Order: sequence, then structure tokens, then C-alpha cells
Amino acid sequence: MNRRQFIKYSVSMACALGLGMPGWLSAASGSNRFPKGGDKDALLADYFEKIKNFNQVHPHDVFLPEGQRILLHAVVMRLQRLEESVGHANFHLISFDEALQFARQSTTVGPFSPAETEFLESVFYAAAKEYGFLGEKPVTTLTETIPRDKIVRVPSTGNFLFKGMPEEVYMRIRTAVGEDLLLTSGIRGIVKQYALFLHKVLGSDGNYSLASRSLAPPGYSYHGIGDFDVGQLGYGALNFTAQFAETRVFRRLRELGYLNLRYTRDNTFGVRFEPWHIQVVS
Repeated sequence: MNRRQFIKYSVSMACALGLGMPGWLSAASGSNRFPKGGDKDALLADYFEKIKNFNQVHPHDVFLPEGQRILLHAVVMRLQRLEESVGHANFHLISFDEALQFARQSTTVGPFSPAETEFLESVFYAAAKEYGFLGEKPVTTLTETIPRDKIVRVPSTGNFLFKGMPEEVYMRIRTAVGEDLLLTSGIRGIVKQYALFLHKVLGSDGNYSLASRSLAPPGYSYHGIGDFDVGQLGYGALNFTAQFAETRVFRRLRELGYLNLRYTRDNTFGVRFEPWHIQVVS
């Protein structure tokens, strides 16, 4: 039984036994993001249509109210100035409080206004399942910090990894696969995830649902506790597309048994297929 069949079987059995929809599906169907009427095939078809065509607008997508679009733009621009000021590598690590403090002290960045701070807090504490992201939230504290003595900078990548299992897994697969395997994204703290997610929301005309199909909302990214992304040297932006699954690096990872993907083609998180995302943390 493949994963899609298993999911379908789970839905059918749960309904037959009177248990209702599985949590990952009921969370979204309760928010009117799936067809009504109890048609399980329709529910699943709608779900997989969205994660397959993740970058398209779908019925019932949730948008930021138009009145907050100007505020969103101001926050995204300030985060960009902050990243330029602290440096791209350091921006992966700074905490929410550090970001606020640095912004206050920088004439280039400028302080986050009370409205901007409140907006950022509301984004973090919102239940992402309400707009379609169904994964767990591994980082639940907005002011979470990344201990600098527990990380290591990976040379020539501009990225960091946590010491211990993440670093060990990366070094093992780099040795086994070869030097054309790249670390394309390591640790991403809350602020970095804000920048990525909100930039996508801004570019999607305020569509939270569309953004969450390809980028975890702040707090929901496993990059904050151990996962990392890999790519193939010379493959550029295609490393972050489904085409990465056609590369020598991906095939070699699969052949060697090192491939443990968090977001498979039939994942239950409401997220696109990510063959580059290596799951380290269970």
C-alpha cells in the first residue's frame, strides 16, 4: 500500500468507525478549505491538487486583509534592511529580541513600530492550520535563541548547522556523495523564517495559504532545530524545485540510503514536494 492509498484508507476507516477525519485533514476541512459533503475522494483530490500546484491560487485560500498590506510591506522592507545590516549569515541566527534591539540602534534599519511588532507577534502565534499548513510547530517561543556554542559554521556555504546529529549527518552524506553536494540552507531562526515567509506572502498579494504551501510559517520550520537542505553544485535555483530529484546527488543519496525526506510527494503537512529537505529531527 503506497502513501496515498494509506492516507485514503485512514480517512475511510476513521469515518466508518465514527472517529471523524484524521487530525491533519480535519484541521483544514474544519476551516472550509475542502469540499463539503463528506466525499473522501473529493477531499483528498482537493488536498493533493493544492500541494501539487502549490504556487497557484486555490478556492478558499486565506488572504491577509487588504488594510494590513501596507503594514506587511513595511515589515518585509525593514527585515530586508536588517539582513543587509547584520549580514546574511548572521541573519540566520539572530533572535526576535536581538532583531528588535538592533533595529532600534540602527539608523539604517529603523525601529519596528508598535504596529509592526504586534503584526509580527500575531503572525507567530496564529494557528497556521487555519490557512492550510498542517505540520507541527517545533519552536513555540517567539523569543527562542540559538546558542552560539551549539552550532558550527560550514565553510564556503554561509550556513550553520547544529552540532551533534545535524553536523554528523551532513558530514557523512558529503563524504559519501561527493563534493558536488552542497549545503544550501542550514539553521534558520525565527527572524530568518519571518523574512522568507512574509516575503512570499507579499509577493502573493497577501495569500497566506499559497505562501505556506512552499514555506513554513515562523515557528513551524524544522530548520530551527536540526533539518537542513542540500543541493548539487552548479544547479543553482533548480536545487529548490522538484527537478532536484533528477540530479546525480539526489540519486546517490537514495542509493546510499541517506535519503530521509520530511516533505514527500504525498506528505500530510499541506506542503509541496521538497526532495532537497533532509529530515534529521524526528
